[in-house]
Amino acid sequence: MCVDCGCEHDARLRTPAAMAAQGGVPRVKTTRRVSVEVGVLAKNDALAAKNRARLASRGVLALNLLSSPGAGKTTLLERTIKDVGAELGITVIEGDQATDNDAQRIRAAGCRAVQINTGTGCHLDAEMVARGLDELDPAAGSTLLIENVGNLVCPALFDLGEQTKVVVASVTDGEDKPLKYPHMFRAAGVIVLNKIDLLPHLTFDVARFLECARRVNATAPVLQLSATRGAGTAGLEAWYDWLRAEASRARAAPSVVNGGDVA
Repeated sequence: MCVDCGCEHDARLRTPAAMAAQGGVPRVKTTRRVSVEVGVLAKNDALAAKNRARLASRGVLALNLLSSPGAGKTTLLERTIKDVGAELGITVIEGDQATDNDAQRIRAAGCRAVQINTGTGCHLDAEMVARGLDELDPAAGSTLLIENVGNLVCPALFDLGEQTKVVVASVTDGEDKPLKYPHMFRAAGVIVLNKIDLLPHLTFDVARFLECARRVNATAPVLQLSATRGAGTAGLEAWYDWLRAEASRARAAPSVVNGGDVA
């Protein structure tokens, strides 16, 4: 788990007020590993619950986007912002070990974004997201997209306070990725298979991928699309329809949380 790779650290927002480089912490001794892991996750879960309540009280849809590096999360976000960003009131928290390159891309696409750099860390956690929420202050009824660090292992373990995890896979990956990383794909509320425009040039077997995905997650919808060449295609429209439906459910949440009053 994460305490083995040294990702307990002081991550900071990439904002004008906080651009300092990040450092790691010493590894935890093996004899203490299990108790430390339990403590880290328990603390994170408590903070995630606060994030979730905060977002739900304002009817904000929060999605945690996860993938291996290079699967196309940022490109999918750019395309989504350009097509339905204004409609859904999208804002973005970007997670990377270093640079604010992705946040710059997201801002150029047309929405507000905060970059969180994790230094040696391999995932976002609930405390980092809470800081991002303080900076962004998403409007009531809006949509918050959290792009996690590219990693199919540790991010699956850390609840950020999101309503749903969106796992983005790519046809440039192997068809058996769901079986190799079952915790990630099992946690998904929806699976996006990206870059399908490249299928004529690859040996990727879509049916095999779907079979592997169903073996670890029998209920999550699998949406096949191309974030770069999908203008007007059923794949992107299915993704947008899914987002609209989730946003509608989130906007209805304040009536349950606060008796109808949006904080």
